[in-house]
Amino acid sequence: MTGQVFLFGLAAAAAEVLGGSLIYFRKSWPRRVQETLLALGAGFILALVFLKLIPSSIHALGDSAMLYCIIGFAAIHFFEHTIVGHLHFGEETHSDAMIAKGASLSAFTGLFIHAFFDGFTIAIGFQFNFLLGILIFFAVLLHKFPEGLTIGSIVVAAGYPRKVVLMSTIGLAVATLIGVCTLFLFQNLNADVVGAGFAFSAGVAVYVGASDLIPEINKSKDRIPPLVVFAGMIMFYLSDRILEMLVR
Repeated sequence: MTGQVFLFGLAAAAAEVLGGSLIYFRKSWPRRVQETLLALGAGFILALVFLKLIPSSIHALGDSAMLYCIIGFAAIHFFEHTIVGHLHFGEETHSDAMIAKGASLSAFTGLFIHAFFDGFTIAIGFQFNFLLGILIFFAVLLHKFPEGLTIGSIVVAAGYPRKVVLMSTIGLAVATLIGVCTLFLFQNLNADVVGAGFAFSAGVAVYVGASDLIPEINKSKDRIPPLVVFAGMIMFYLSDRILEMLVR
């Protein structure tokens, strides 16, 4: 299973690089595209968290699961907004609104940490339950492409050479793969430790969906992206049903 999980992580990392590559070859990208993809990912992640991840965590650990969930939530908040500084996850910045290079470095650091936790969530999800791992992979994949667009846009707006766009997105892809490699740490651990890691990742997913993605979508002047959030929830439900039918 280790090889399969690594391939899933590699696919998520590739989606990140693809998003950055589009900024590299095309200086700007329609904001509606980015907002729509973020909204789809947000709806999918939130449905996954509340319908699968949290219930599964409680089933595995009992009431203590929620302690690990809140620790996961607090950890990513600490890294993204306390250590690094304020980070707008979905912000796409154009060349007519240049930003400081220090701010772009802060954004990269925040997204690097975020990408690591994406990979960690994929790894621990597969270790906990293979089908849940697939759903988690889809949730991560849906926001990897716009994440690549985001960091690419910020780098361009900060005035860095265009080659830095690819370097930054590859950096985030590497962070994702490092997170996936935590799978090796969990392979020989007992079920309670794996359950705690899974509950921790559920808290991380809550933060990504509710704190990173939804606020950016709510800023949109377009009515379509907020509606797409519901499409993401429906996509999760259908994906879950299809997976259940395939394994029967």
